[in-house]
Amino acid sequence: MSSNSTYLESKSHYQILDGLRGVASIIVVSFHVFETFNVGNPFDQVINHGYLAVDFFFVLSGFVVAYAYDDRWGKMTQWDFYKRRLVRLQPMVVMGSLIGAALFYFQVGPAFPLVAGTPVWEMLLVMLVGCTLIPLPVQMDIRGWQEMHPLNGPAWSLFFEYIANFLYAVVIRRLSKAALAVFVFLAALLLIHYTVWGPSGDLIGGWSLNAQQLNIGFTRVLFPFFGGVLLCRLGWLVRVRGAFWVCSLLIAVVLSVPRIGGPHHLWMNGIYESFCVILVFPLVVSIGAGGSIRGRYSVRVCRFLGDISYPMYITHYPLIYVYTAWVSRNKIPMSTGLLPGALLLVASIVLAYVCLKVYDEPVREWLKEKVLKKNKTQLEGGLAS
Repeated sequence: MSSNSTYLESKSHYQILDGLRGVASIIVVSFHVFETFNVGNPFDQVINHGYLAVDFFFVLSGFVVAYAYDDRWGKMTQWDFYKRRLVRLQPMVVMGSLIGAALFYFQVGPAFPLVAGTPVWEMLLVMLVGCTLIPLPVQMDIRGWQEMHPLNGPAWSLFFEYIANFLYAVVIRRLSKAALAVFVFLAALLLIHYTVWGPSGDLIGGWSLNAQQLNIGFTRVLFPFFGGVLLCRLGWLVRVRGAFWVCSLLIAVVLSVPRIGGPHHLWMNGIYESFCVILVFPLVVSIGAGGSIRGRYSVRVCRFLGDISYPMYITHYPLIYVYTAWVSRNKIPMSTGLLPGALLLVASIVLAYVCLKVYDEPVREWLKEKVLKKNKTQLEGGLAS
């Protein structure tokens, strides 16, 4: 097939990795539910390191991108690659922004001081920009949290993933394994420097369009994403029986460890988070990619979790906003708020599944026909003539 063709048949998936993405997404939602009762206090959180799931997603994404595209660059152009990534990711970015807009005015309260005074036209403008994933400056904040995507906070990680995909297509794919290893090593040093000697002792942040938050965002994406690419190229796979369940347990434990060191020894927590991102997460991906699923039940669980993982991650936070506003307005204690929080988790799963089946899959299939397969048809027609 010529490099002028965008359409390439999909490769088989690593089912365990798909399932692990779903496990991490559920933990993220649970972390955000508990975080509602201790907003802004990283020292006293349940599922304390749940935010590191984002860094795990970056490792997974780098590994999967390298697996899917490293051997295809003779068959596609950079623009072909960008179109395939946009078809995969952008429809749910749009949906996340729309859901955020629909629920925005249900979030009035002391937790979000700007919501009540935001006119509808401004909210709709933010929604339209959010559909493009273009980050908003702090001056356009309509919530009070200075997010680059005020209607759907977690979209910040997709912004950095898009940047990582761009860097992969322009530079990283051309590097030898040795050169990539040097790049990843330097990125690891950057991550260690920030977490151990930085101001907070953690990797929390990346969601604002200012120098400090952009520094955090690039620090968080560079090692895990391109470490995942390197891991795939090296083929370092670990064979373990029951790999999915072993990896799921590892992720749950690592993300649930309480804050280490307290406010007076920030470097201790920084060492822990560096250890997780640099060693534990690549190990989990190696075990997941090297494992296999035998039981029918495990196959179904992994497939379901993989299917809902991205839709759940990118649509759940508007529900968290509403929940946070309710807790803050009514001064709800954790003991009272946990049942509604559990229902929110269930609602997040249901919402993700509905979005997947009613919107995401049909839209992606339509885009594949219109955008990806169109070039293949045009090419074959030209050859036939």
